[in-house]
Amino acid sequence: MKILLTTTSFADTPGQHHTILADSGHEIVTVRGPVRENALLELISDHGGFDAFLCGDDQITAKVMDAALPRLRVISKYGIGLDSIDVASATLRKLPVLFTPGVNETTVAEHTIMLMIGVAKNLWVHAAAVKAGLWKRQTGKELFGKQLGLVGSGRIAREVSKRALAMGMRIASFGHFWPPEIVQLYDIQLYPSVEALLPACDVVSLHTNLTPETHGMINRHRIGLMRDGAILVNTGRGGLVVEQDVADACKSGKLFGYGADTLTHEPMQVPHVFQTVDNVLLTPHVGSRTFESVERQGVRAAKNTINFLNGNPDYIQANKF
Repeated sequence: MKILLTTTSFADTPGQHHTILADSGHEIVTVRGPVRENALLELISDHGGFDAFLCGDDQITAKVMDAALPRLRVISKYGIGLDSIDVASATLRKLPVLFTPGVNETTVAEHTIMLMIGVAKNLWVHAAAVKAGLWKRQTGKELFGKQLGLVGSGRIAREVSKRALAMGMRIASFGHFWPPEIVQLYDIQLYPSVEALLPACDVVSLHTNLTPETHGMINRHRIGLMRDGAILVNTGRGGLVVEQDVADACKSGKLFGYGADTLTHEPMQVPHVFQTVDNVLLTPHVGSRTFESVERQGVRAAKNTINFLNGNPDYIQANKF
């Protein structure tokens, strides 16, 4: 069988995941992603189709699925975010979508804390100035004693809460799935809505899926509800925020700063509203890209793919039909 492999962190990082694919006996076609719809259509045509996609953030639309069917048997996502895949269309076509929950929460939580500290301490401004031969200093903020608002209650949010507590922060959240024992253990203050949470927090960190309901959820109106000088962090999806509104709030001082590992369009489309805003700290969607996490995700994604193709039930499916 033929597998299209497009995720770059999988391909670039050594580990057992490569051995699993190599030993499978299947043909592996490797292309550097993320791959847009038209390019995927060309690949399908040029290679006579594929039995499986082992993908990253590629644009897998209904049109791509229809071009790949009936040969395509499975879409296997390296990672947990499925917003680049039209899951509803896959389900309608009885096309399984596999994913890898439970493998990257540690490293994404660490990255979230890094961005939080980086914004609070003006890391980008200071690092860029010193490398330029300047001694430019700005006053930062302590995070000790500040209230952190988590939008979301999944594995990553829970790991962030542990680390924030260790720094002396207080935890608040809007999320539907906090286990009662975790709420009690971490003394989490729960709020009934995002609108109620935002005014109560010094730092807000986004850990929710990108859906039609959450798209652009942090916009001019909701930023206006936040405390003056609050910090916003986003290791979820770029589309959770209206980027122009965030840039305006950072320039005006309404927000102390914004730290993000993701953008609405990736790679960044230049010129971009964030490029000239010093209190915006960006990384190129590498929150889960550590040697340890890549191997965990890669092994799970490779096993998902190979096991499904070989009829082994040890795989994790996101959609049901």
